[in-house]
Amino acid sequence: MMRLLVFFTLCIAPLPMLHAQEQIVLLSHYLKTNDTVLVFTPQGYQADKSYPTLYLLHGWSGNYSNWSTRVALQDVCDKFGFILVCPDGFYNSWYVDSSEPDGMQWRQFFDKELYPYIQQRYHTLPDSCFITGLSMGGHGALNIFIDNPARFRAAGSMSGVMDLRQTSLSDSEVAKVLGPFTVENPRFYTESVIHRVEKLRGNQKLLIISCGYDDVYSVHSKELAQKCRTLNIPHILLLTPGNHSWKYWEFALDMHLGMFSRMLDGAHFGY
Repeated sequence: MMRLLVFFTLCIAPLPMLHAQEQIVLLSHYLKTNDTVLVFTPQGYQADKSYPTLYLLHGWSGNYSNWSTRVALQDVCDKFGFILVCPDGFYNSWYVDSSEPDGMQWRQFFDKELYPYIQQRYHTLPDSCFITGLSMGGHGALNIFIDNPARFRAAGSMSGVMDLRQTSLSDSEVAKVLGPFTVENPRFYTESVIHRVEKLRGNQKLLIISCGYDDVYSVHSKELAQKCRTLNIPHILLLTPGNHSWKYWEFALDMHLGMFSRMLDGAHFGY
C-alpha cells in the first residue's frame, strides 16, 4: 500500500499553462522525510496528453535544484519536448536503500511512491520513459533501471560511479549508507552497478554510458561497457573530451536526450 502525501505543488508559470516549472513536495514513508521534486513541462504542454519523460538524477552533495541551477532545463525541455523530473537524491543517498532500518530507502521510495505518482499525475508511459543522471546519479539511474527495466524505454549514465568499492568516498560517505567499508560487508559489491548489471542479461533495452575521458570515473564507464559486451547487453559507450564538471554534464544531457529522441523516432543506432 502506497503511503504518500503531497504537501503542495507550486507552478511557476502564468495560466494558461503552455509550459511550467512545477515544484512538488512529497512526504515519503520510505524516506522518513520530504522529497522535493522539480518537474519541467515543454512548450505547448497539455495536461491530458502523454509526453516522453526523463528522470534526471543529481550527483553527490547535490539536491533537487542542482540540475536547474547549472543548466537551462526549461530550454532543454522545450527543445526536446520531454517532461523532465528532478527528484531530491539528497546529499549522500547514493540512491540505494540504507542498511539502517530508520535510514532512507531511496529505491523503495522511487518504486512505490515517486514513479507511481509521476505516472498518474503526468500520464507517463513506460515506452517513452527514460532515466539518467550524473556521478552518484549515474549509478542511481542504472541501479533503478536494473530494478525494473519494464518501467523504462532505456537508461543512461553520465560520469557514473559504477563500482561503489572504487571511489574516494567509499570508506567515508558511502559507508554512512551501506555500513562499514570492510571485507565482511558485501553490500559495496551487491549494490554496485558493475555487479548488478548481470541482471540485464537477455534484456534488449539500450544503456547509454557516457563520460569525459579525462574524468577519474572514465575507467568505471569503460569497465561497465566491457562487462555489457561480455554479457551481450545492448549499450553505447560515449567517451569525449571533458572531466567531472558541469560543462561536460550539460553537453552529455543534450547527447542523452538526442539519443532518447532518436529511439522514439524509430531510428536505428547502426545495428
